[in-house]
This record gives sequence, C-alpha cells and structure tokens, in this order.
Amino acid sequence: MSETDERQLETPARADGERSFGVSDPALAANLRRLLKDLEPYPHLDQIEEVLVAGVKLALDGADRGDLKILRAAIKEMRHAFRVFAAYPDTRKVSVFGSARTRPDDPVFATAVEVGRRLAAEGFMVITGAGDGVMGAAHLGAGREASFGLNILLPFEQSANPVIEDDPKLINFRYFFTRKLFFVKESDAVVLMPGGFGTMDEGFETLTLLQTGKCPPLPLVMLDSEGGGYWDAWLEFVRGTLVGRGMISEEDLSLFRVTRSVGELVREIREFYRRYHSSRYVQRRSLLVFRLREALPPGRIEALNADFADILAAGRIEATAPFPEEEDEPKLASLPRIVFPFNQINFGRLRQLIDAINAAP
Repeated sequence: MSETDERQLETPARADGERSFGVSDPALAANLRRLLKDLEPYPHLDQIEEVLVAGVKLALDGADRGDLKILRAAIKEMRHAFRVFAAYPDTRKVSVFGSARTRPDDPVFATAVEVGRRLAAEGFMVITGAGDGVMGAAHLGAGREASFGLNILLPFEQSANPVIEDDPKLINFRYFFTRKLFFVKESDAVVLMPGGFGTMDEGFETLTLLQTGKCPPLPLVMLDSEGGGYWDAWLEFVRGTLVGRGMISEEDLSLFRVTRSVGELVREIREFYRRYHSSRYVQRRSLLVFRLREALPPGRIEALNADFADILAAGRIEATAPFPEEEDEPKLASLPRIVFPFNQINFGRLRQLIDAINAAP
C-alpha cells in the first residue's frame, strides 16, 4: 500500500478531538465510537474498524439492495471459510484442479489418486473443488482427514464427492470469486491436471497472480498421466504464441512446470520448500524478505548478488534479522532471513532466485 493510500484510510478527527470516521452524521459517528470501545479487548481492531465504517458508508451512500446482497453473501461465506482453515494454520496445503467428468477408467483418474496419496504421505493436505472426477480421485488418494473441499453451488454437475461429503472441511461457495480467493490464499502449491474451462481458468488465474506478484511465490505444476499429451499443446501455445509474440517473457516460463511424473511433481513441491520458507514485503513494500529454513553461507549470498543483480531496484541481497513489521508472525521469528530491494517486475526471475537458494549446498 502506498503512503497516499494509507493517508486516505486515516480516520479524520473533529475539532473537539473525537473521531468522525469520515461520517457526516454525528450520531452515527458516536455510535461507532461506542461500538469500537466495546470491541477493544479483541485483536486487530484497526481492521475491524475499517469494515464497520465501510458498512456505515454503504448505508449513507444509499447502496443498491442487489449490491448489498452480493457483499453480504461474500462476507458470510468468507468468514466461514476463514474459520474452517484457521484450525489448520501450520499444515501446508496443495490445491488440485482437474475435470469433474474424468471417469474412474481414465488413466488420469488413477494418476490423481496417486497424487493425493503421495501428497498426504508428504504431510500436505489436499484442497479440491469437492466434485467428482479428478477432484474426487485426489481426495480418494489423500483420504478424508487430509482433504478440504471448496464446493461451488451450481444447478448441475457439482455435488460433493463421497470422500468429503458432510465433512466439516467442506465449504460451499455461492460465488466463484470468493472460492478462487481461498484456493490461492490457503495453498502452498497448485497442481493442474487435464480439465475443461474451469481448470484453464484456475491455471491462468494462478499464473497471472504469480506473474504480477499478487500472490506469494509457490510451485505451479501441470501434470498429465503417463503417455498423455494434454499439456503438450498448451505448452506449445504458450511458447510459440505468448512468448513468441512477446506477450510474456521467456523468464515467465519459470513460474510453472510440466510433467507426466507424480514423483517429479512431489519433488518439485518438496524441493521448493527445502530451504525457502515464505516471504513478506516490509518498509512500505520497498524491501522483500525471504524467510529461510536454514541460513545461507556468506559466499552463497555473494553469488546471488552477482547472478540476480538485474532484479534489484538498488542495493544488495543481505542477511537480516526480523523486521518490526513481522512481529505479528512470532512463530517465524527464529528463522534466518535475507532481504533485498526487489524491483517488483521480474517475478519469473524471482522464482529462479528461490530455485538458486534451494539448490545451494
């Protein structure tokens, strides 16, 4: 968020020093102050305040009833999803996408079962759209305890598969946009298997978020069954048309992997988190912090500075202690870190930097 954006969110004060929240009605402002006073024992009150004030301003704006119904439904289902996922904060999760129409006698179905089984064996939980086909197969392999289902309410085709049906980890969404938020927000990796428009949509959405930095770096793997050619034509289009015509950069190809091997898929996800742990911007997004599972030797940091100078806005890659902005993540305080002024443009190269960090002896 820019300094200008933060100033726009500041709560104005009246001449007598009482906060008005940008609300013209003094009685409403007084009621907000009293409500916020009652909520003081609860955490993150600054964020709750923004939600409450936005709701009051919608009323003052005379917002359309249909618009308010969209907002109401979205907030209610998001709140429920937050609560469900909050019970599993320290378990890494993988979203698996693929066709609901894949039949049990299709080799892709058997591959999806193996994907779920192998991921669960590695300690990951498996998130799918909760339907049949590839989704049901991945849940079948992972088992009920290691499965999440993010179901979309449709008039056809999409009912929860038997593995996740009636499980507390099954979440029903009315809107695709809220459902898609949780697929990416809660995932530490994304797997795409052969599918239709929905699979393509999720794949390109994830690629767009990775390419623009709107989600943290994560492994994105396109997987087919042995002998399958589903992703070959897709990759040919991406290389020949998107890269060939300059619509994406060659480095953007580093944002994903294509394979027919479940073992290679599992290694790709496991190796991504071998040394790299997570990332966060600090100091008004001027610096990017990588939290690591183990420290890099000074000589390796020097090599990274030489190899990745092109993505530094200024300065260098350096080892660092936790920043004050990270105090809300106390469980990560003990992790070693590196920090650098990332140019926030070359996200394909950023992925290559993570690979170089993980490859260090």
